[in-house]
Amino acid sequence: MLQRLLPFLTLIALFTGLSLVSEPFRTATNLANIARQTAAINIMALGMTLIIVAGGIDLSVGAILAFAGYAGARAMERGLPIAAGIAVGLAAGLVCGLLNGLLTVRLKIAPFIVTLGTLGIIRGVTLIYSGGLPVANLPRGFGLLGDGNLLGVPVVLYLLVACSLLTHVILEFTRLGRYAYAIGSNRDAARYAGVPIAFHTVALYGICGMLTGLAGMIESSRLMTGQPTAGQGYELQAIAAVVIGGGSLSGGEGTVTGTLIGAFIMGLLANGCLLLGISPYVQQAVIGAVIILAVTVDELRKRRFR
Repeated sequence: MLQRLLPFLTLIALFTGLSLVSEPFRTATNLANIARQTAAINIMALGMTLIIVAGGIDLSVGAILAFAGYAGARAMERGLPIAAGIAVGLAAGLVCGLLNGLLTVRLKIAPFIVTLGTLGIIRGVTLIYSGGLPVANLPRGFGLLGDGNLLGVPVVLYLLVACSLLTHVILEFTRLGRYAYAIGSNRDAARYAGVPIAFHTVALYGICGMLTGLAGMIESSRLMTGQPTAGQGYELQAIAAVVIGGGSLSGGEGTVTGTLIGAFIMGLLANGCLLLGISPYVQQAVIGAVIILAVTVDELRKRRFR
C-alpha cells in the first residue's frame, strides 16, 4: 500500500515545498505553463504505460513525435486544413507504432532492440525528408491546440483528460487491457491460455504511436513550427513517468493515475529548477537516479514475495 501511495505523497510534498520556497511557482500563470509544457510527455507516457504493462518498451517515441509533428505541420504548410493536418500527424504516429509492433512480433526480437533500431530509422527519415529544416509557415489557429484556453483552462488539459480516460478504459474495462496485463505478467501462461499475443501487442504499439502522434502535434502547436529534431530525450522522460508512477519494467503493473503523477513530478522538478536557478542538467541526473531507484525497489519487493 505504501509503495502505491509513495508517488502521490511525493507529488504533494514537491508541490508544497516549491510553493513555499518560490512565490512565482504558485501563480495561476505558472501552473498553466506547467500543464502546457508537460502535456506532450504526459500523453506519450500514457501510451508507454500500455506497452510497459504488456512487458514491452518503446525507445522510439521521441523520434515518432518529431516525425508526426513535422508531417502534420508540413501538410498544413501545403494547404491542408488544421484538422486534416492534425489527422496526418496522428496517422503518422499510428503507422510508426504499428511498424514497431509488427517488427517485434514477426522478427521475435526484444522490443528494446527493435525500437532502438526504429529510433534511428525514423529520426533519420525525418531529417532526410525535411533536409534538417523546420516548417514555420503554419496557420495561426493551429496555435490554439498547444497554447489556447477554453473557459479559462488550457486546451491541452482537456486533451490530456480525454486521453487519460481513454487509456484507463482500455486498461481496466476492455479485453485488450486485460490481455496486456496477462501478457506482461506471464507471456507463456497467456499463450497457453489462448491469448492472441501478436495481435494485441501490435494493437498496443499502434495506440502508443497514435498518442505520440498527438503529442507531436501539440509540441508543434506550442512552438508553432514543425521541428525535425524535436523530442530528443523524450523517451527517457516517458519511461521515467511510468516507472516513477509505480509501473514495472518487467511488465504486468502500471496505472494511468500513477503515470500521470510520475509525469507531473518531473514537470514540477523541471519548473522548480528553472525558477530556483538550478541547472537543468541536475534534473536529468535526478531522473536517471530515480529510474534506477524505482526499479531497484520494485525488484526488492518482488524478491520478498518469491
